[in-house]
Amino acid sequence: MFSKILVANRGEIAVRIIRACKEMGISSVAVFSEADREALHVSLADESYCIGGALSKDSYLNVNNILSTCIASGCEAIHPGYGFLSENPDFADKCEKNNIAFIGPKAEVISKMGDKDAAKKTMINAGVPVIPGCSLVENLENAKEEAAKIGFPLLIKARSGGGGRGIRLVKSIDEFEQNYNMATQEAAVSFGDGMVYMEKFLSPVKHIEMQILADNFGNVLALGERDCSLQRKNQKLIEESPALLLSEQTRQKMIEVSVKAAKAANYTGAGTIEYLYDAKDGSFYFMEMNTRLQVEHPVTEMITGIDLVKWQIRIAANLKLNINQKDIVFKNHAIECRINAQAYQGFGAAGGKIDMLHIPGGPQVRFDTAIYYGYSVPPFYDSMIGKLIVCAGTRDEAIRKMKAALCELIIGGVEHNADNQTELLSLEEFEDASYTTDILKREA
Repeated sequence: MFSKILVANRGEIAVRIIRACKEMGISSVAVFSEADREALHVSLADESYCIGGALSKDSYLNVNNILSTCIASGCEAIHPGYGFLSENPDFADKCEKNNIAFIGPKAEVISKMGDKDAAKKTMINAGVPVIPGCSLVENLENAKEEAAKIGFPLLIKARSGGGGRGIRLVKSIDEFEQNYNMATQEAAVSFGDGMVYMEKFLSPVKHIEMQILADNFGNVLALGERDCSLQRKNQKLIEESPALLLSEQTRQKMIEVSVKAAKAANYTGAGTIEYLYDAKDGSFYFMEMNTRLQVEHPVTEMITGIDLVKWQIRIAANLKLNINQKDIVFKNHAIECRINAQAYQGFGAAGGKIDMLHIPGGPQVRFDTAIYYGYSVPPFYDSMIGKLIVCAGTRDEAIRKMKAALCELIIGGVEHNADNQTELLSLEEFEDASYTTDILKREA
């Protein structure tokens, strides 16, 4: 087992990893930007070092500074969390070349699964159902030819990256060229890669993802599904597990297919396979694989009792999974609400000083956050300031518990979305679990 780990991230996920290290008896090293000197993860870690300016490119994306700090502080491993460098194959490769364990899959696996076109081909070869569409298109004319074969509506999707960027819905040939140009330009700016492919647009559908855990000895576990269909502009807002509308037969099929997919990708560590699910006929289609820890991993931990971060660390230390698929029991129902800071009247970056804070409590109520009373939220990073997670015996109980927890949550000094989350939980489609990915578009 490692004796010291560097956490190459910030915010709640850095706090989460540092806590896991403490519980495992592992020393932790935090890195921080100039804007994060007063951040919680900095004070919780055993050691902490400034690695650059406030902008991510100068600090949390500064590979040389992170690696230098790791080597100088005597760390044997780096945990990248999610975002930033977590799905950067070059970073994982440089870790390996410097004899630093990267707590995640191998660089070549990250590269293959990060290339959405290559990932799709891997799944097809493994017999995993995929969304009808085409491979990478060379130019506008080639794209138009493939679009005619696929039929409208369709999605133009960036080969690289994620987070909803580089994706455009096209409803007819008349609007194709404009959307193609926008998708390729956005992909080039966001990911340095303007290549795109296309898929048939399936709607209405649910966004269901399966949590995977795989060791270096060929053992793969599927830890159950999460329903992530409640989204705004392709950004997840609420996640829950299990997915109520999924039949047990479909669930077992999805587990079987996901294990097969992970093995086909030679995957190791914690990962997530995302699907589109059609509740009308029970069919599901591979969408992409996230080669990192997900923001919504706590709901899986709540219903399985398995600590995903600790297992990420154990697997990176070459330990074997001591759990079998038959031992995985899904208990109760868990829901997560993302608490996001919101810019004042929709303008500028979200920031502010926390001048009042009350965190909900009670059995099976969890608030993963890095904020504290007196903390100034910097305006340079992601807007999520916390994740509120609850677990209860039934879904109805979990919804009521979440509403109660949201009412109890007080964060003063920063505009946030807790009230909006309560409204979403009260939607009729959420209450009966029939909501699909387009629910907020229809609400608008």
